[in-house]
Amino acid sequence: MEIDDALIDNLERLCRLRFAAADREAIKQDLSRMLALVDRIAQLDTSGVDPLIHLTLEDSHYRPAQVPQYLDRADALLNAPHADSDYFRVPRFVDK
Repeated sequence: MEIDDALIDNLERLCRLRFAAADREAIKQDLSRMLALVDRIAQLDTSGVDPLIHLTLEDSHYRPAQVPQYLDRADALLNAPHADSDYFRVPRFVDK
């Protein structure tokens, strides 16, 4: 695959980015190096390697599920500087 200005323009459009003219050459070189690495990896003989489902053979140890302790409404309103029956009162921030 050739890395040219048309490909960079397409990447800009897809990613909704704008690359500076000075950065375009560096991006081309980076993409070329990445594709060269992928080509080298593709050349490896993996015929005797089993596919991995997980990166390690160890079992995952999950912590037991714990239900967190929540404040009920009355306790939460105790800490409010201004409350109105069941709600926090806050200053108006949207003008009509």
